[in-house]
Amino acid sequence: MFTAAENELLTRTGPRTAMGEYFRRFWLPVALSRELPAPDSPPIRVRVLGEPFIAFRDSAGAVGLVEPRCAHRGADLFFGRNEEGGLRCIYHGWKYDVGGRCLELPNVPAGSAYHGKIAIRACPTREFGELVWAYLGPADREPPDLPQLEFGLVPPSHRYVTKRLQQCNWAQSMEGALDTAHFSFLHMPAPGMKANENPQAAADERRIRWLRHDPLPQFTILDHEVGFAIGGSRKADGGELYWRATQFMLPSHSITPSAMPGETYYGYTWVPVDDESCWIYVYAWHPERPLGAEERARYDKGGYGQFAELGPGYVPLRNRTNDYLIDREEQKHRSFTGVRGIAEQDAMAQDSQGLIADRTSEHLSATDIAIVRFRQAMLQGARALAEGTEPQAPRRAAAYRLRAGGALAPAELPFEEVMRRRFGTAAGRVP
Repeated sequence: MFTAAENELLTRTGPRTAMGEYFRRFWLPVALSRELPAPDSPPIRVRVLGEPFIAFRDSAGAVGLVEPRCAHRGADLFFGRNEEGGLRCIYHGWKYDVGGRCLELPNVPAGSAYHGKIAIRACPTREFGELVWAYLGPADREPPDLPQLEFGLVPPSHRYVTKRLQQCNWAQSMEGALDTAHFSFLHMPAPGMKANENPQAAADERRIRWLRHDPLPQFTILDHEVGFAIGGSRKADGGELYWRATQFMLPSHSITPSAMPGETYYGYTWVPVDDESCWIYVYAWHPERPLGAEERARYDKGGYGQFAELGPGYVPLRNRTNDYLIDREEQKHRSFTGVRGIAEQDAMAQDSQGLIADRTSEHLSATDIAIVRFRQAMLQGARALAEGTEPQAPRRAAAYRLRAGGALAPAELPFEEVMRRRFGTAAGRVP
């Protein structure tokens, strides 16, 4: 049984919380690069791990992530002028660079000790994979490199990156990606229907059939340097097994199990906004070819399952405030849920657990071993840090270069060997 204290530890990521301190040891995405489209473009508000910031791109193209209040009298720098190498407060003209240093104090006498000493908090930032990443932890613990997730290593033409807001705690949304048993129900067509709305799934009815007909996949966990791979096997045709391998990478990255050889890969990164909402950064990439115009158009419209149909502010059009526009006739005759979109179906189920899921009354089953392993990994990491042991994963950037996906294999082949045949290594490491 998961206790109330354990649930608090897992889900609370604000300042001075154990899990919050753990997250702050990692580089985290805080914005899409395109949200700061050009030098001196308007600043944006960013909230991450319960803390408010302002992000801006200076005249040289560098990105700053600074506390939102001017050091003078606390005016909000969101309203500031982004000009000539810094963000200028509109109240009295104090100007700050991307490092938080106050460059100009127009209303302060020239001989004042304030000059050269005034600063606001600024977090280190880097850009990778069309995302702005930031490090919010202690300066002397900053990891030297960003996690080398493969989507950020391919040419821009080979990837697609976006984000969406989810209105629940980060952990239950993350767990939804690691629980691939739910595919036998949540994302299925209604009984009697053959095809799912996911274009890739519709192109391979066998996968839909295997998922639907075997709702009790057998799971195996393989630990690696920065997390673990999850293998779920279902009965396929001719005595073979249909394996779906998912990656979990600390603290909150995942690669989906959908890609068969030659297909496009998909991944996610969860970043808590606060304890009751999170950003999900979503990315597609193909290591060998550019993504076509038709693919990108589908992603823009919420196609291929991993991507939601978005409104202003990257908020899904179908969300908890409108009951995901559930259609009961659709539920009765066409889809298992009556909700359009695989991403939206996931959000519906996860949000319905509450803003912060109460795990104390759960009755977990054999298909939940990845959920248990995820919780153990996160609690162990947070507790160890609280006791003085620094996490090693943030300093293993190259170990994040992993893949996940599907494979058909003889029934007698163990998961470790399935991974070797599919990816070249048991961990799924990119060659």
